[in-house]
Amino acid sequence: MQHVFLITFVALMQFGGAPSASTEDSATNEPASSTVQVEEVVSDRAIEARLSGIFDAREDFSDVTITADHGVVSFDGLFKTQEDADWATDLAERTEGVVVVDNLANVENEIDIAENWGVISSSLGALWKDFLRRLPLLIAGVITIVLTSVVSKSVAWGLTKIFSRQKRIRPSLRDLIFQLVTIGVWIAGLLVTAVVVFPGMTPTRALTLLGVGSVAIGFAFKDIFENFFAGILILWRYPFDLGDFISSEDLTGQVEEITVRNTMIRRLDGELAVVPNAMLFKTAVDVLTDKSSRRVRLVCGVAYGEDVDRARDVIADAVRACITVDGDRLVEVFAKEFADSSVNYEVAWWTGSTPGEVRRSRDEVVSAIKSALDREGIEIPFPYRTLTFKDSVPMRIQAGSSPEATLPVDVASASHHNEHD
Repeated sequence: MQHVFLITFVALMQFGGAPSASTEDSATNEPASSTVQVEEVVSDRAIEARLSGIFDAREDFSDVTITADHGVVSFDGLFKTQEDADWATDLAERTEGVVVVDNLANVENEIDIAENWGVISSSLGALWKDFLRRLPLLIAGVITIVLTSVVSKSVAWGLTKIFSRQKRIRPSLRDLIFQLVTIGVWIAGLLVTAVVVFPGMTPTRALTLLGVGSVAIGFAFKDIFENFFAGILILWRYPFDLGDFISSEDLTGQVEEITVRNTMIRRLDGELAVVPNAMLFKTAVDVLTDKSSRRVRLVCGVAYGEDVDRARDVIADAVRACITVDGDRLVEVFAKEFADSSVNYEVAWWTGSTPGEVRRSRDEVVSAIKSALDREGIEIPFPYRTLTFKDSVPMRIQAGSSPEATLPVDVASASHHNEHD
């Protein structure tokens, strides 16, 4: 009976116990990280002691504290670099008995001067080597620019010699040709310099880049290019030239210089105005010195009691006798209007075209008219006003200093004249 029971137990162990052994083997082969041990668990104090000992062996982890609670390890404090923080986390995860790692420590943000200086030194060294490698090309580029300047000045000298023989070319047209040729020489010189400094650059590629970049440059510098083309048109065909007196809006002065971007105008009070060419091209401009002579007008009046025809002849003779008046041109005197206190005449004569000549001539004409009218006994009236009262107002005119020497006056039937400015 005992033998039967023993045989039966062995059979059961062979068929029923094998799966248990297989299960244990498979459980043993799984990674430790995927299982949480229940028995024979490493104490939290042992985990803290182990990790703290490792951290104390390295000076970089002196500011980090470690706590363990049921296999959960927490870091607190300050790591010097992110690499140190990652290394500590990986170390704790590989420690026996650790289930989870909570890295609550911060990373120090201080700048490592030595490390950064090494990067800077390396970059500067690379730049210096590249500069030394390209130094011959840079020297050749500088020489090219110097040669461009010499060629530009030589061309300018040649154009000056040519223009000095051609008297029929306007000064503004000479300036236009001179400036355009100079700009063309410099553009060609800069293209050659780019090809010399950058060996991979070809003239065709440089012109292509110039064409592509000109679109963006055109939008960015629209006003500058507008003034540039306006200056070209002004220098080419516009009716005023250097030395002319012009007037545009509230600006009056003499043109001193015209460039492809702006025009220098000297005001009558001596101030220099720099005017963009686009403004002169878009607005109305009066060229005061387009002709050698200019017509000037003046209004003067004589009293209503004077002879109109006689006064006209006196004024005309006085104007013709002035030195600043052009004797070859017609002097005109017209009765213009019935003003409040006088009959007004419009006097017109011709004189020089510059503002200074106009002012001097006006001064002489006004003085001559005043002297002639006074000499002929023709009154230039002051402005006065006649007051008429509807009802009689008693008034007395005192004669002398005696209050008794007074005369009654009926104001309703008399006119009283008050002189006013």
